Amino acid sequence: MKLKTLFAGGNAERIATGFLFTEGPVWCDGVLRFSDIPGDCIYQWQPDGQVSRWRHPSGNSNGLTRDRNGFVVACEHGNRRVSRSDAHGQPHTIVDSYNGKRLNSPNDVVVRSDGMIFFTDPPYGIDESQREQPINGVYAVHPDGQIVLVGTDFDRPNGLAFAPDEQTLYIGDSRRRHVRAFDVASDGTLSNSRTPFDMDHPQPGSPDGMKVDQAGRLYVAGATGIWVFEPSGALIGIIAMPELPANLAWGDADLQTLYITARTSVYRIRTTTPGVPVCGVSR
Repeated sequence: MKLKTLFAGGNAERIATGFLFTEGPVWCDGVLRFSDIPGDCIYQWQPDGQVSRWRHPSGNSNGLTRDRNGFVVACEHGNRRVSRSDAHGQPHTIVDSYNGKRLNSPNDVVVRSDGMIFFTDPPYGIDESQREQPINGVYAVHPDGQIVLVGTDFDRPNGLAFAPDEQTLYIGDSRRRHVRAFDVASDGTLSNSRTPFDMDHPQPGSPDGMKVDQAGRLYVAGATGIWVFEPSGALIGIIAMPELPANLAWGDADLQTLYITARTSVYRIRTTTPGVPVCGVSR
């Protein structure tokens, strides 16, 4: 397959700019929400081009997703927690500690269709002197609130995404510049680690946020642009971006627009294959 067959033509279009460091895009009820980490704000972009603050302060939020009820779940660097915003947009803590010690700085998050939350916890948002967790882990939070450490052998765990059948979880390790794949049990346990996606490159940029389309192809923000892989690990190609991308999300009613957060701006590009809905919520 050639990369151009996955896109409806044209290059990525810049739809908003003037931010400090954009991250965590998520499509919500016909609008795009995304983080500006140092700007301490979650913004909302509307299809008419209007951009407004949705939540400020945001706890220096990074990755965003939605739960089964459509509420926004956020990884907050500044507050060192994973939060859920209620119907009024007010955030409430889901988890901020493990074994009685504060988390590092939760980075990215996905929610399985049964409500289980998986998130990565590298130390990017804290000084070394602030660290309380001895490792940079991957955690699962059960619907009853129980938190379980499911990944311990990462250097800098970052973006993560489920395959369409949710039997496989992909997790990027930015320091090692690769993406690993794991089998996922019903209790959140990870097994059968393999490394099918090599993203080493001479240019700056490491595997960051990622999403999957309905054909199972993996799209990962990395050096020079968005890397697109077959499930086997074969690289289809790289979508060149004018700014180094950090994350991406499927949006529009048909889930065929890929929205990309890239440093100071947000971009979009039309695709020929729909993306996987976030936790089964596509609106």
